[in-house]
Amino acid sequence: MDARTIILPSGKGAALAAIQTLTPATSPHAKTVAVESFRTVVFFIGGAGDKESYYFAGPYRNIFYAKESFDRRVKGAGKEGSYVSHYLGYNEARGASDIQNVIASKIPDKVTPVYIVGHSLGGWNGAHLSNILHSNGYQVEMLITLDPVGEGALVWLGSDIYYSKPQPKSVFWINVRANPRVPDSSDSVAEFGERWSVGSGPDVNHVMDINHYNARDMFCNPMADGLSAEDYMFESVVSYMRR
Repeated sequence: MDARTIILPSGKGAALAAIQTLTPATSPHAKTVAVESFRTVVFFIGGAGDKESYYFAGPYRNIFYAKESFDRRVKGAGKEGSYVSHYLGYNEARGASDIQNVIASKIPDKVTPVYIVGHSLGGWNGAHLSNILHSNGYQVEMLITLDPVGEGALVWLGSDIYYSKPQPKSVFWINVRANPRVPDSSDSVAEFGERWSVGSGPDVNHVMDINHYNARDMFCNPMADGLSAEDYMFESVVSYMRR
């Protein structure tokens, strides 16, 4: 049996792939074992009442529509083959058991680029998750927090979120804060839970005239530089697929 090893380009996300021929290389009937290609993993983490009801409200699937937009864009570009995304509730991104069984089990290895998009309480827990994964040797490529909420003591008492303020760890961090000229009931809920006032830290920190519930538009609408959070993530994900 002949074995050849291919080293993919060095740097973030590099992987080792092996091709093994099952018959001599000179044989016209040589067979090969399939090689696992590059993959990137994205976790879309919703807030309260997103994936499941929260005190009899919802589910509203706010972050799911952002996921749906991104999945459609990747598929339209013909790049879906080495990309996978997962839709989680905020409560699935907290605690050692959930992080191991729900999240880490979906990451093939520690060189796979990981992307986290969190909205509301999902932004708060997602920011904590970025630190936990980073501390355990995973490659957290991008964190996107969409109007993160969680600073209020009352919401902490009634929700499955971390009490301490997050210390995010990722190669690139985008934060979008909702500041609508015409607030609605979702903004009242966000104010009750206390929006996380993010000062320094993000590579892009943008305030958007938008209501709190609208995770899809926070993700897809252009920011000050003319690019959306979705644009940034798409270019990053596709860059790994080109390698």
